[in-house]
Amino acid sequence: MLTYARTLLRSIIRDEDGVTAIEYGLIAALIAVVAITAMTTLGTNLTSTFSTIAGKL
Repeated sequence: MLTYARTLLRSIIRDEDGVTAIEYGLIAALIAVVAITAMTTLGTNLTSTFSTIAGKL
């Protein structure tokens, strides 16, 4: 039983598929945060610009 547990533990440690999936998940999360931040900033700037234009009309 102990030999089976060691073999299972070694195969889990050597398996890199999970690590790759986690890395892709982190990259996707980072891209999402950057995109949301950029869109929020752009939206705020557009609102300010349109308010300025509307005020001058």
